[in-house]
Amino acid sequence: MTAAALWARIRPYPSAVAGAAIILALVLISLVTIVAIPYGQAVVQWRGGDGAWRMNPVNASPVWTNRLAGGNAPRTLRITGDADAVQRAPFEGGLQLRLPLAFDFPHDDFPSELTLLLTLTGTERAAFVEPVWQRPDGTEIRLGARRITGADRIALSQDRALEGRLGDVPHVALFADADDRARVMPGRYTLLIEAVLFDEGADLEAELLAFGRVHGLAGTDHLRRDLMLALLWGTPVALAFGLIAALGTTVTTLVIAAVGVWFGGLVDAVIQRLTEITMILPILPVLVMVGTLYSTSIWLMLGVVVALGIFSASIKMYRAMLLPLRRAPYIEAARAYGASDMRIVIRYMIPPILPVLIPSFVTLIPTYVFLEASLAVLGLGDPVLPTWGKLLNDAQTQGALFNGFYYWVIAPAALLMLTGLGFALLGFALDRIFNPRLRST
Repeated sequence: MTAAALWARIRPYPSAVAGAAIILALVLISLVTIVAIPYGQAVVQWRGGDGAWRMNPVNASPVWTNRLAGGNAPRTLRITGDADAVQRAPFEGGLQLRLPLAFDFPHDDFPSELTLLLTLTGTERAAFVEPVWQRPDGTEIRLGARRITGADRIALSQDRALEGRLGDVPHVALFADADDRARVMPGRYTLLIEAVLFDEGADLEAELLAFGRVHGLAGTDHLRRDLMLALLWGTPVALAFGLIAALGTTVTTLVIAAVGVWFGGLVDAVIQRLTEITMILPILPVLVMVGTLYSTSIWLMLGVVVALGIFSASIKMYRAMLLPLRRAPYIEAARAYGASDMRIVIRYMIPPILPVLIPSFVTLIPTYVFLEASLAVLGLGDPVLPTWGKLLNDAQTQGALFNGFYYWVIAPAALLMLTGLGFALLGFALDRIFNPRLRST
């Protein structure tokens, strides 16, 4: 059956069209993700290599949640100084700098953190820096003098001495309204960097990071990682795992069942006994044991899944379907002209029942997708790959639901359910198309 003919038979079923559309969308997302973010780059980024996430806020909600709520939560601001506004006062053996970092803050919520990045260049000698916070109402707050060398990252939000002086965490106290400290004072703020450099050729660069409460389309986690990376890369990982596992188990099981039916006798008996032994082995606990005692590599898990799925209960179903074909006239004709045993099995016994098995193959894919996610949720997922299950595991470990980070759980769970729904809708429709009993009704 050609693709056009198959589509013509699927099109009358709206559920099948919807399922095919979902699967096509997932496949397109997978292809775009693999091209735009290569595997090596995705792994390095997810593991925080090269400081990939240091400019992201911690546990920030997605931007769309803020818009749905009608709020005005801040995004991350990166404020750099204007070279023309820098005041320089040289003295013998050095110079004084006044570097203003000005910005507008019109939001109705406080930043999540404040961090000052300072880079001293042109000298190996230390410099003394004192930041001064200037508020819209004209008040000034000195944040404390510091000695810096080279590149320094000053986490103002974690300055306990400053917190003690202000009476609250700095990123709240510095923006709080004087009359109501629970409200933000909107307006123009300036962080004035006063520095003394002990080298006439030295220079100082400054950047202020006011981390936001919202970030991107998927938000961030406790390690500042953009969850969109795991949501995107989780798609090809899930589809590849499900497809390879379903294809490997279905094809090998079908071939083994056909070999048992054709040769019969001892061969069939051995296959049936192995099947009965494997049927009583719970696959998930076996995978948990492998992951705990040996390795959690996704490729190892895939191999174990295929190995355990070969002698599954499906062999008995396939055997029942193949037994009538063993005595079919065209099989006898093939034997008469000298066809080999394996040619008869592969060429004449298996193809007639393939259409009936297509629906079960389609519906089997999400089973393995959920299996991979279940292993990751249990902490046995591949530690390298960013996947949907890994997101759920991290969310559980960090108490995302208890802390109100619902987006951390909803997004991967929704993608898992959408994947299962897409394959289920298409599989049930294909069952009506290919199953003779359902087609007759």
